Amino acid sequence: QAFLCVTSTLNMAVFRDHLALEDLVGEMKQQIPSLRFGPLQRDGRIAVQGSFPALQLLRDFLLLKAKSLSEEDRRERKSHQRPRRKLQEHRGAAEMRNSTRDARREKRVLVLDTDIYHYLKWFYLKDLQGNDVVISGVTDGDITTVCIESAGSKAGAAQGLKAKKMIEDYSVELQKILRKERICFKERSRAGKQRHRQLCERLKAHYPRVLLIPYDTHLDVVGTAADVLGFTEEVNR
Repeated sequence: QAFLCVTSTLNMAVFRDHLALEDLVGEMKQQIPSLRFGPLQRDGRIAVQGSFPALQLLRDFLLLKAKSLSEEDRRERKSHQRPRRKLQEHRGAAEMRNSTRDARREKRVLVLDTDIYHYLKWFYLKDLQGNDVVISGVTDGDITTVCIESAGSKAGAAQGLKAKKMIEDYSVELQKILRKERICFKERSRAGKQRHRQLCERLKAHYPRVLLIPYDTHLDVVGTAADVLGFTEEVNR
């Protein structure tokens, strides 16, 4: 299995109060013509298929769209509010201090294939983590949203941008060379599955750049084509 494209399901219902969803989907198709869109469902969900860079462009487009709608809402609410005096200034000052502390942390977000994220996390991300950068991921099926959080200082912001750029570069290169093979457990008993996993772990010593992702019914092997082929052949033997 090669990492060439991915299918993601978007929930467009959040835009329903502001936009006609059919028009928004048309705008998305116009903005990123390389993506393939499924039919828009009644609940606002739509399936989108394409490359990871194209999906990242779509995500950035939707975030900008959501931000602009949020700013329009705020301006509209302000126009209907009457001026009023400031109350509970001590509480407001405390809230400002808290928000300032939150603002000192900068967040950058990437969308990656889940298997590529696991490979990055195991072999690369440890070198990018530090006092100024914290990298975490939230997985939803084949897609993982990666959050790169850095200190709001000049040095922290630079480290965060550097980490984001390195992850983007790594993911593009890994997408070209990584392959995945699935080894299904032939034995259904817990003991049989455990023996199978232990065998794979022993063989992994000969393939240090292979990543094993265990599941209840199978084991995913992620690595270069040569490593994955050699590993699976040894397991089968």
